[in-house]
Amino acid sequence: MAEVSADAVTLDLLREARETVRSSPLGVINTPVIAWCQTTLPLSISCNIHIKLENMQRTGSFKIRGVANQFARRPSGGHFVTMSAGNYGKSFAYASKHYGSKGKVVMPETAPESRSILIQSFGVEVERVPTSCLMNVVNRCVQEDNMTFLHSYDDLDLIAGHASLGMELLEVVPEPDVVVVCCGGGGLLAGVAAAIKLSGCDDTRIYGVEPEGACTMYKSFIEKKPVGMDAKSIASGLAPPFAGRLPFELCRRYVEEIVLVSDEEIKAAVSTLYRSGLVVEPSGSAAFAAVVNNKIPRLEGKNVVCILSGGNIGKDELANFPN
Repeated sequence: MAEVSADAVTLDLLREARETVRSSPLGVINTPVIAWCQTTLPLSISCNIHIKLENMQRTGSFKIRGVANQFARRPSGGHFVTMSAGNYGKSFAYASKHYGSKGKVVMPETAPESRSILIQSFGVEVERVPTSCLMNVVNRCVQEDNMTFLHSYDDLDLIAGHASLGMELLEVVPEPDVVVVCCGGGGLLAGVAAAIKLSGCDDTRIYGVEPEGACTMYKSFIEKKPVGMDAKSIASGLAPPFAGRLPFELCRRYVEEIVLVSDEEIKAAVSTLYRSGLVVEPSGSAAFAAVVNNKIPRLEGKNVVCILSGGNIGKDELANFPN
């Protein structure tokens, strides 16, 4: 398959994807944006922050956006394989059931067992393997079983679908000074950043947030090429084995900086959000953790948007976080 360049991501492409996502039979939600000042969340900086509640999205995370655009542009009844620590797999399984296609999710052994069970409940097969073997198993499925690989972050249709979140955000906060987004493989960050910059917000600063133990995009920025690492973090959804090539290109073009948060800061963020009535998983809390721990520069007096990207955390998992 020919490699797609960042130039392929145009405003027209993103607008078309937005309509596809909006009208998708999967029922993607235009999730609420709330003002930080309307919550009990603590804030030590004087600025105007809005929070995009993607933890309330169908299937519990933003991933359904990209999946809606991917499935709309693939033949129905196909046999697809993907790799995912959970959230993409959940949306993929939900879409597979809806579209009547066969599917398989190759999952890192470190992902919670509850995620595997949930994905299997949609009639999709799950194979758990060491993180370093994910792509090998996917390639085997493609070659031996004639499956079609749907990438969970390095895919043009997926990124264009995720960009719908950026478009929605601008309808509520038309000219944000700063937007803070979590980053794993980089699909969400790339899509949101492209949507905001291509919509004419030239002065908006967009920050990606990664865990210290899974900082593939941070390292890729330093190396000036997409790199991999043995990623380990409580935020399993932000710990893919490598940064995506297309997301990297788009992030280099549109993202100000990648900042890092520790697993302890992520855990504390999950607890703080929960105490304020927001159920957000570790991966979904990274951007919030960066804001409350003053990792984002020059926020005083600014209009800021922070994305809470997912809420797939079970009661059993929540019990492991500080009160």
